[in-house]
Amino acid sequence: MKLAGKVVWITGASSGIGEALTYELAKKSCRLILSARRLEELERVKSSCSASSHANIAVLPLDLAATDSLKLTTEAAIYLFGHIDILINNGGISQRSLVKDTDLAVDRRIMEVNYFGTIAITKYLIPHFMERHQGMFVVVSSLVGKFGTPYRSGYAASKHALHGFFDSLQAELYQDNIRVSLICPGFIKTDVSINALTEKGGKLNEMDQAQANGMDADKCAKKIVRAIKSKKYETYIGGKEKYGVFLKRFLPALYRKVVRKASVR
Repeated sequence: MKLAGKVVWITGASSGIGEALTYELAKKSCRLILSARRLEELERVKSSCSASSHANIAVLPLDLAATDSLKLTTEAAIYLFGHIDILINNGGISQRSLVKDTDLAVDRRIMEVNYFGTIAITKYLIPHFMERHQGMFVVVSSLVGKFGTPYRSGYAASKHALHGFFDSLQAELYQDNIRVSLICPGFIKTDVSINALTEKGGKLNEMDQAQANGMDADKCAKKIVRAIKSKKYETYIGGKEKYGVFLKRFLPALYRKVVRKASVR
């Protein structure tokens, strides 16, 4: 797939992987719609792109937890450039707490943002893609969408749910020339752990050691863009942690032993 000129809508574009994707896709001459809750951060990201690309970058704030507003937001996104070619579902929140300590309200919030917010804008965009007989949904999931680890029960559940939803969606819409690409990063050096929810819903406000030692976000973004260009259905990104996918699939007993002792913070 040639990306130059494609209209790409990125959620969670104000920081981390979303910000890195913005810079990488701007270099590819894409027309970009940047969305997240913090307008000032979106404007910062836009201004950090080359001046020549500013006319091709639009800012559209959204809150994935405010699902009642997402239909209008999707309509506004389509209006900005007249159509959308690719939606990158990147927005979300993480978690750092044990199951036994975590309030149910925290699990509900994670699901509301990571799952319901994501599938809401996806569903609202489907008619547009079907009308044009083309389109692509890119989902920045996680390796814990393939296997669970300690401290991330609600987060892992939300990512597992996304895999189930988009597996079904791809089977249903493949004949309409609509594609899905599931991206599963491991430890990426972003503020995801700093902003992660704790057992009572507050922010962790500290960087995990594993996160701090993870892959740079710009390197991750380059790998994601390559996966999009090749229309790859599922992509694992990270260090040795990505081999957990294969360990669980082929040696499940060993996987369960390893994950109990794994350093995930």
